[in-house]
Amino acid sequence: MSIITRLGVKNTREIARISSLTSSFATQSEPPSPVAPDEFRVLKLRPDPVQERQKREIRRTEVPPPRSTQMKFDQDWGSVWPAARSFHPATVPLPVRQGYPLKNAAPPNKYGNAELMKIPNFLHLTPPVVTKQCEALKKFCTPWPAGLETDEKCEKHFPVEVMTSDYCYSSPTVREPLARVVTIRLKLSTLNLDQHARDKLLRLVGDRYNPEDDLLTITSDRCPTRKQNFEYIEYLLTALYHESWRTEPWEAEKSEADMEYYDWDKSKSRDGLITLYCWPEPPIDNDYETIPHATEYKIAVSDLINNGEDEYSLNKYKEAVKNMLFLEGQEKK
Repeated sequence: MSIITRLGVKNTREIARISSLTSSFATQSEPPSPVAPDEFRVLKLRPDPVQERQKREIRRTEVPPPRSTQMKFDQDWGSVWPAARSFHPATVPLPVRQGYPLKNAAPPNKYGNAELMKIPNFLHLTPPVVTKQCEALKKFCTPWPAGLETDEKCEKHFPVEVMTSDYCYSSPTVREPLARVVTIRLKLSTLNLDQHARDKLLRLVGDRYNPEDDLLTITSDRCPTRKQNFEYIEYLLTALYHESWRTEPWEAEKSEADMEYYDWDKSKSRDGLITLYCWPEPPIDNDYETIPHATEYKIAVSDLINNGEDEYSLNKYKEAVKNMLFLEGQEKK
C-alpha cells in the first residue's frame, strides 16, 4: 500500500510539472485570451502562424552614364579640366591603361585604377590651353630688347651661361641633392687675354676647356646650397683671370727649352729666316712682316711642333716653305 501511495504522489508531481511547463509555454508564445470564469482555458501547444511582413522596398538611384560618353569632340577642354587634379576616369574621354598586365592580357583600364590616380598628370596643360594662357599673359609682358635678335648677339652681350636643374617629384622632402649643382659656361675668346695669359689660364683649367668650340665649363657641387656653389664658381673665375695675368719674376728667365709650347717669335727659326732674307747683308731689324709668306711659314712651323706631325701639318709646312722660297711651280724630284 505504501508503494502504491508513493507512485501516485510521484505521478502527481510529474503531471503538475508538465502542466506548468505547458502553461508557461502558452503564456510566452501568445498573450492569454480572455476566458469566461465558467470556462476552461484552452491549451495551445502550437502557436498561431505569424503574418508575413511586407518586404521593404529598396529604392535604387539611377546612376547616369559616364561624362566621357556624352562629350563632344569640339568641346572646350580647358573648361572640363581647368587645373591640376587627380585622374578621374569618367571625365577623361580616352582609353587610358596603366599597370602591370596579367599573362596574355592588356594592362588594367582606367576605371578603378590606382596607378593612374597616384601619379601627377598634365591634362590641364594641353597645347590649346597653353596657347590661351599665353595670350592672356601677353598684356603683362614687355617687348624683346633691341639688339638681341640672334643667338650670336645674345652671346656677345651675355657671354656667361649659368645652368641649374630643378626637380619635381613625390618624396617626403622637397630638397633634391642634385639641385645644388651649378655649371657656368663661357667662351674663352670673350675674355681679355694676351698670349701669355691665355696659355697660363689653359694650363690652370686643364680638361675643363674644349678647344673645338672654345668653351670653358666649370661645375661645382661641393657646397650644400645652389647659391653657395654659384658664388664659389664666381670666385674661381675671378681668381683664374687675375692669376693668368700675373707674371712671376722667374718667367722672364725661361729659355726656349723651358717653354711649355713652341713660340716662333722667340725661337732661332725667326732669326734664321730674317738672316736668310737679308743675306748677304746683315739684318738691320728683326721685323719679319715685310718678308713675303713669312706669316704663313710661322703658322705652319708652330702647328707642326705644337700639335705634332701628321699628313695635314706636313703638307701645310711643305707649301709654306715652297711659297716662301718661290718654288710654287717646281716639283721635288
